[in-house]
Amino acid sequence: MDKIVINGGTPLTGTVEISGAKNAALPVLFGTILTADRCVIENVPEILDVDLTLEILEKMGAKVRRDHTTVEIDTRDILPCRSPYELVSRMRGSTYLIGAELGRFKQAKVGMTGGCNFGIRPIDQHVKGFKALGATVDTRGGYVEAFADELVGCEVYFDKVSVGATVNVILASVFAKGTTVLESAAREPHIVDLANFLNACGANITGAGTDTIKIKGVEKLHGCTYAIIPDMIEAGTFMFAAAATGGNVKINNVIPKHLDSISAKLSEMGVYVEELDDAIIVRRDGDMKNINVKTRPYPGFPTDMQPQMTALLCFAKGDSKVIEGVWDNRFRYVEELRKTGAYIDVAGETAIIHGGAAELVGAPMRSVDLRAGAAMVIMGLAVNGRTEIVDIHTIERGYDNIVKKLRGLGADIRKVSF
Repeated sequence: MDKIVINGGTPLTGTVEISGAKNAALPVLFGTILTADRCVIENVPEILDVDLTLEILEKMGAKVRRDHTTVEIDTRDILPCRSPYELVSRMRGSTYLIGAELGRFKQAKVGMTGGCNFGIRPIDQHVKGFKALGATVDTRGGYVEAFADELVGCEVYFDKVSVGATVNVILASVFAKGTTVLESAAREPHIVDLANFLNACGANITGAGTDTIKIKGVEKLHGCTYAIIPDMIEAGTFMFAAAATGGNVKINNVIPKHLDSISAKLSEMGVYVEELDDAIIVRRDGDMKNINVKTRPYPGFPTDMQPQMTALLCFAKGDSKVIEGVWDNRFRYVEELRKTGAYIDVAGETAIIHGGAAELVGAPMRSVDLRAGAAMVIMGLAVNGRTEIVDIHTIERGYDNIVKKLRGLGADIRKVSF
């Protein structure tokens, strides 16, 4: 087993390169199933969830070649209903197999998926979209099964904004006869990236990035070469790490517009943020102010930055409030942060962080999910003393070489076996 060991209290300085977006790479990689052709996907992050995705596709019959951040994948010989349960059950993103299989083969059988365990993540909105397209859907024996004689364009109004449902129904409707209209669709940048990839392969999708997406069915797709967008959550994590440690960091390979809500909160706290064409600079010289934050669907403050924000606010002056507006039960990690001496109260979906109420020191912690693990890394970097984080596979699911990148910024951090 491995753990991360941090000797904290050193400001981060220097330049860091951001990898491709995990949340875009998984839909695009599963989306290659629809092409029945050879695709070259560039800027793919080297993370565990990508490793799992490629292994699943290979087990289904795809031919995969990988050279660091470039993946060549040929899905011509792929077969449906063959994804291994023991693999798909290890990550949430494998849900996208349902839409991809249903779209290409009119049938799907996919094991119930896993990933971060911080609350109920139902697929009722996915199922609603599949049924509207004409599929029958059943959940039994630990599998989701879907079948359709024909998929026909329709109107789908999601009862709540769901990234997963938006992705899945797009995948399922690319070949549907007629036009499918998704209302109350998710607007995240990785939705736009998926639509851009599919359009590059011959799909006809408009409106991605708005709450109304239209998919005109086409007869076939073809392969293409496509580069994944930068990871806004990885970028935001490094921005918060720079602020928490009182550092000065230039973060390269970003789309600053995607980071607006994160940059705005840092500026509100008194942290210097400068946007460049494809980079962002974060510098903190003095104390940080207390603020209030509520997570919302994009373009609001992202739920995937909520744990990192909670960690950062431990170093602000005064009481701050963080409200989780997307997922239930996402404050399970707070118990781990408290081991440093952090004074955080949680009631339901609200956390009150009493910044400056106690001197914080390094402590042993257990990463309970991907973004919680990132929050613990930020905490360990900013406090004095030694922090040890176990169960770091959760962190490596979504962060590409995080230890190496932080060492490049001057952090005393290493990964060790025990």
